[in-house]
Amino acid sequence: MNEKKFDVVVIGSGPGGYVAAIRAAQLGLKTACVEKDPALGGTCLNVGCIPSKALLQTSEEYAHAGKALKRHGVMIEGLSLDLEAMMGHKDKVVGDLTKGIAHLFKKNDITHLKGTGALGAAGEIIVRADDGSETKLAAGATIIATGSAPANLPGIDIDEKRILSSTGALALDEVPGHLAVIGAGYIGLEMASVWGRLGAKITVIEFLDRIVPGMDGELATQFQKMLRRQKMKFKLSTKVTAAEQNDSGVTLTMEPVAGGEPETLDADAVLVAVGRTPYTEGLGLDAAGVTIDNGGRIEIDEHFATNVAGVYAIGDVIAGPMLAHKAEDEGIAVAEIIAGQKGHVNYSAIPGVVYTQPELAAVGQTEEQLQEAGIDYTAGSFPFMANGRARAMSATDGFVKILADAQSDRILGVHIMGADAGTLIAEAVLAIELGASAEDLARTCHAHPTLSEAVKEAALDVDERAIHV
Repeated sequence: MNEKKFDVVVIGSGPGGYVAAIRAAQLGLKTACVEKDPALGGTCLNVGCIPSKALLQTSEEYAHAGKALKRHGVMIEGLSLDLEAMMGHKDKVVGDLTKGIAHLFKKNDITHLKGTGALGAAGEIIVRADDGSETKLAAGATIIATGSAPANLPGIDIDEKRILSSTGALALDEVPGHLAVIGAGYIGLEMASVWGRLGAKITVIEFLDRIVPGMDGELATQFQKMLRRQKMKFKLSTKVTAAEQNDSGVTLTMEPVAGGEPETLDADAVLVAVGRTPYTEGLGLDAAGVTIDNGGRIEIDEHFATNVAGVYAIGDVIAGPMLAHKAEDEGIAVAEIIAGQKGHVNYSAIPGVVYTQPELAAVGQTEEQLQEAGIDYTAGSFPFMANGRARAMSATDGFVKILADAQSDRILGVHIMGADAGTLIAEAVLAIELGASAEDLARTCHAHPTLSEAVKEAALDVDERAIHV
């Protein structure tokens, strides 16, 4: 068995892993990254964030050309969909970005090892290649960044043909007549949006009594109304108990969560989008003695260190939101900690975005969380209907809501539903990171006419002095 020595070995090349590797190399540490899949980038780049956004963008352009442009006097005749070209664009975007990570590895002198990594003896990692050969690595520090995998429901077998995970939903070769989506979270609603815009009938089935769990309740309620206007149908407080494939598609059996008579639903395809589970298979965690919590996540301390000396973990395999940008920040922080610096992640300033139309974006606490914690707060909001740029864009759906501490005026949460909400939220993230007040945001000059003025107006409304409503 060959043996190589490194200061840092990262297992997994997703957003957390490859960023950790690059930052470690920047800090002068001899670094290797182990990846079991053929391409770098992990789930996010290959079968997650990036390909889904490519399809969302293309499907939005198609829907915009077919409907919204008429309002602007742009008339298009003979509009048609080339699904093969759409998928080709998605694949090219993914391919270009994976090559980009390989270039960054080369630029930063990072060793890329292809194979499955597992913890061995203290300070050792065993890399097994596809041909069965093994390489032993000696590492001063090991970072586990293996991400997550789609969760499943008992009794429902995903075959990626008719019963799909998010991976299969990104690669359909035709638009299904009726797509049933189990789960009304980020992934389910984004994929529902893609195929709904392209002509599929959409039915979303959710176990809870609301969509987008974790988002602010008011935002979720208004968002569901918007999606209903896009002809999405919802079955809330409903659980799926069986999925039977037949010649024409899939028959789902459902029943109310509170109890009641079961019913069936026929669909051409079913997307199972009920969350994700930490990917820890084959890492040798048990043998190494790494502690796992009841949710299957690796337990860490405030420095991302596990209970085993020299072994760290970041991203989806630890507690917290399963978000690529959260993993990236953790990757930078853990590399800096290993190098002797003081890396840190402010978990109060991690944004979440749903890339539908309109987009949803949020950072900080929701009204429900503040009420449960007994925190006295004030709220301000502003509708995009009253924003000049939004009207010019024909993008008046949605609003901005800002929650601030009633005594100090410090911003506690910002929630946005509307066009480009995922970009607009960055200002709010920075405000929370810096401990800014609503007054600080209200007195910051915003360019006119821009969508960002809605953020300023919502901040003004915290003190009941919004100008344009």
